[in-house]
Amino acid sequence: MPSQTFSEIARVDARDKVQGRTTYAADIRLPGMLHAMLVPATIAKGKVTKVDVTAATKIPGVVHVLSIGDFPSLRPQISFRGQPIALVVAETIEAAIEGAESISADYEAAPFVPLMTSPGAQRVPAEGFNTGDVDKAFENAGVIVEGTFETPTQHHNAMELFGTVAEWSNGRLTVHEGCQNIEAAKGALVKAFGLAPDQVAVKSEHVGGGFGQKSPPKLQSALVAQAARLAGRPVKLVTPRGQLFHIANYRPRSVHNIRLAADAQGRLDAVLYDVVQENIPDGGFRSSGYHEDIARLYAIENFRATAGDIHIDRQMPRHTRGTHPFPAGFALESLIDEMAYKLGKDPVQLRLEHEAKNDIIAGQSLSPHFLNDCLREGARRFDWSRRTAEPGSMRLDDGTMVGYGVACGIFGASGSAAETTLRVRADGTTRVISSGHEMGQGIRTAVANTIIQGLDINPDRLEILLGDTTVGPQMMTVGERGTASIIPVTAKAVTALRARFDELAGPNPPAGNLHEQLARLKRPQIEVVVSELAPGQDASALEAFRAGGRAGAGPEYPGFTSMSYIAQFVEIHIEPRTGRIRMPRVVSIADVGRVVSPVTARGQMYGGVVWGFSTALREETDVDPRFAGYLNADLADYLMAVNADIGDVDVGFIDKPDTMVNSVGVKGMGELVMLGTAPAIANAIYHATGKRVRKLPIRIEDVL
Repeated sequence: MPSQTFSEIARVDARDKVQGRTTYAADIRLPGMLHAMLVPATIAKGKVTKVDVTAATKIPGVVHVLSIGDFPSLRPQISFRGQPIALVVAETIEAAIEGAESISADYEAAPFVPLMTSPGAQRVPAEGFNTGDVDKAFENAGVIVEGTFETPTQHHNAMELFGTVAEWSNGRLTVHEGCQNIEAAKGALVKAFGLAPDQVAVKSEHVGGGFGQKSPPKLQSALVAQAARLAGRPVKLVTPRGQLFHIANYRPRSVHNIRLAADAQGRLDAVLYDVVQENIPDGGFRSSGYHEDIARLYAIENFRATAGDIHIDRQMPRHTRGTHPFPAGFALESLIDEMAYKLGKDPVQLRLEHEAKNDIIAGQSLSPHFLNDCLREGARRFDWSRRTAEPGSMRLDDGTMVGYGVACGIFGASGSAAETTLRVRADGTTRVISSGHEMGQGIRTAVANTIIQGLDINPDRLEILLGDTTVGPQMMTVGERGTASIIPVTAKAVTALRARFDELAGPNPPAGNLHEQLARLKRPQIEVVVSELAPGQDASALEAFRAGGRAGAGPEYPGFTSMSYIAQFVEIHIEPRTGRIRMPRVVSIADVGRVVSPVTARGQMYGGVVWGFSTALREETDVDPRFAGYLNADLADYLMAVNADIGDVDVGFIDKPDTMVNSVGVKGMGELVMLGTAPAIANAIYHATGKRVRKLPIRIEDVL
């Protein structure tokens, strides 16, 4: 299968989505269901000394109030503003809200650090990296460029809020909620309630956007489950966006100091890179992760990275669309553009001259990749040759300044042990029990295309089961491993089922499609169960997968490292009197190995451009230092890109398999698609104006 391209099919979930039939967690309605609302802490740090729930219990419709001491996750010690201190359960959502608003609390407040720049904020060193002779390279450098780059605190703002519905039946707990990692959610509930794994089920068949925010277990899940157990009725909680800003994970602010050296021949020779980010003590989002991808992007042999965390008193930051490579890439790709100008070289050509063959982090080869093909194809489609090099040299007839910018991105190609069951029946139906989470990225369509391409079945009667712990183990769908893990095992199942049928049918199979052939052979069904491992894994990884544990691998595999790549070309227009920035066109070309579902892959690419524009020019979370809370905690004040912001977007794929990473040759693309957009926009702004902007988001005042 890797040798052949995949045909194009429509999204299998498109009709249900546009007709509103797709069911998300908050759409679940169960008989006798109650509604819940959280009560957030109003201090950033300290201790709750008293929670007065008297007024809430007198409100008509309020059934139960959980507060400090009623459940372990309701703790008196406060670590961040918005931390839940109570949960009100009522017959209606209106009564739950009224009850929550009536609850008051007394606190012993403690001093807190709201910002990286606040008094008392201290840097805590993190793991770094050093290879080659950086000091010597800088001593002998012909040209050095350097700068400090800043990216802001930003929130995910997925369309779907945190919705949880919990129900107990005969000692078993079932939870419906939007999630990227329902096995972790299940494990947290098993631990919280002291249950056996087979007593807990978590279902998340559709997720309205994740972006990393819906990967860790949620604070609210166990609270809603406890409320349902106490009430003896199902309970639903949909957390308002304003509360979500304060309790859900987010992208931390980061500051990147970077120096780039080129030798006398104009060859990029060394990088000196230091990064610091906001974090909480023992936070799970590593500052040492920023250098790990960008150090592999180009052939620069001397690289020293240092990192640190500045501890703050807000909730924990975590992976957010583009994770580490987005902020780090903004710094490096902006500086490479600056170096190209200093060397008098075309920015595309400079990148082409530094194609990486080796992974300097792991000390091994990179698998064959096609970043240079992305650059060449992008330059061709964009008509990069029309660019004149001098900043400010391109204008429209009305005086509008025109800028061309280019930048690249890189993201690790990971995978996971996986298992699938494929069953074809004589009655015309096909069922595949798969693994993963459908967050809008099109994983169901990719699975469907893999089966349809390999088997002659009825495509309109194909059922794909995933996102449900009751049908089988569900792998964590993060870090671009979803399609790259489930498609190889699905392709293997297709091959196994076809071989089993050939054995059954013999040399003269009956006519018709596979369903009709089974009927004529008087066989009600044919089924296979197959598993697959990522490179370097053994049977223990599959056992971990089956037990709901960690079973991922990559991008460093035994003997090689596999990465996904992208090249972004952007045209920017700037109105000279007002500084208004517009983006009339973008060309985005990616190397993601074999493209399994062309329609949904293009959709992800379009989305990546929107993400990138929004992150570069719109999004910033405003932190109120007085309270360590967020001022623009809604979609009215948190600025994001809208339709009018996005011009013509041309996307494309190299579509060459990486057969070292898996049998189909597919690599992930979920986070890759936005990488390179911000520096490409910043580089285009420099080309248009001669002003180098090193801080996101870029505002009108930055170009005036």
